[in-house]
Amino acid sequence: MATYGYARVSTTDQDVALQEAALRAAGCEVIRSEKRSGSSTAGRTELQTLIDFARKGDTIVVTRIDRLARSIADLASIVSTLESKGVALRATDQPIDTSTAVGRCFLQMLGVFAEFETAIRRERQMEGIAKAKAEGVYKGRKPSIDAAQVRALAAEGLGGTAIARRLGIGRASVYRMLGHVRA
Repeated sequence: MATYGYARVSTTDQDVALQEAALRAAGCEVIRSEKRSGSSTAGRTELQTLIDFARKGDTIVVTRIDRLARSIADLASIVSTLESKGVALRATDQPIDTSTAVGRCFLQMLGVFAEFETAIRRERQMEGIAKAKAEGVYKGRKPSIDAAQVRALAAEGLGGTAIARRLGIGRASVYRMLGHVRA
């Protein structure tokens, strides 16, 4: 029966060192870490590796449940998969241990709060963007392709591939700029 740790941060400028130290202190023999958003399990290869590798009687440890999942659906799916394999889930900073009824209860409650927190953060972000747009501050990313230059080269008779090569841009960008749909 092994104890594995999982550490996750959302952005590349964040550091997993504190989580890894807490997981080592909790007795984790192997720790898998990644820098990926927790809003989905898609693309989280280290988490999937741990889930696939864990065997009956093993325990996967996280520092907090929001390091594992930010939605009830993802959390329920992960927990269901682990339970079907006979693998327990524990959190070092929260009273979660799926090998006990009380631990499973806390897990469900904290999952609801993690999803709520994500929804509130998204609402605040959308409100901020709407306000910035209304004030004329938020205009999106500046164009990286000079449309006039693309049209001028097209007017000279150059094709999409030649224009893309000359400007060092993608061919699809040229066609999009010219309004052509490739067959």
